[in-house]
Amino acid sequence: MSLYRFGRFVCRVFYKTVYRYETTGLHHIPDKGPVILCSNHISTLDPPLVGIALSRKVHFMAKAELFKIPVFGSMIKGLGAFPVKRGGVSKESIRAALQLLGDDGVLGIFPEGTRGGGMGKKGAASLAFRSGAAVIPVAIIGEYKPFRKMRVIYGEPVDLTSFSEQANSDSLEQATEHIMSTIKSLKQAHS
Repeated sequence: MSLYRFGRFVCRVFYKTVYRYETTGLHHIPDKGPVILCSNHISTLDPPLVGIALSRKVHFMAKAELFKIPVFGSMIKGLGAFPVKRGGVSKESIRAALQLLGDDGVLGIFPEGTRGGGMGKKGAASLAFRSGAAVIPVAIIGEYKPFRKMRVIYGEPVDLTSFSEQANSDSLEQATEHIMSTIKSLKQAHS
């Protein structure tokens, strides 16, 4: 059994027991091809929660500092995370993400960048334009309080074709706003 599959199993048991997690809309995630899961971000516990219900391996960007922590850095790398430098564009991270999507992988992104909301960053839209990946909006609903329900809602793929035709800074910003509003609408519809 791979480290990822073992970790997913352990996380499923933990999240189901402690947070009574439920998912809706898994059928919206394609079985094949590149996929970007774009989710709101409320806690450091979000990445496993977003990925554990999927049969496909989900990769996340994680701040580079985490990979310097002995044992933990190796573990998260084995679980599919790859480093991103905070505070600027990391060409290595973009290259790694595009390679992953080019290999028909699944990438999890929190467009807000930080926990607790905020303006969406253009990275998800840019990667979608460059890779042709399906963009799946994801809403995390709940408060991570023990024995209270956490829900993960996977929405229909976001159609970005009208934005990708121009492929300039304005269209990236508009596509990002569209992704963020779709996540917000998904969250409101299921709260």
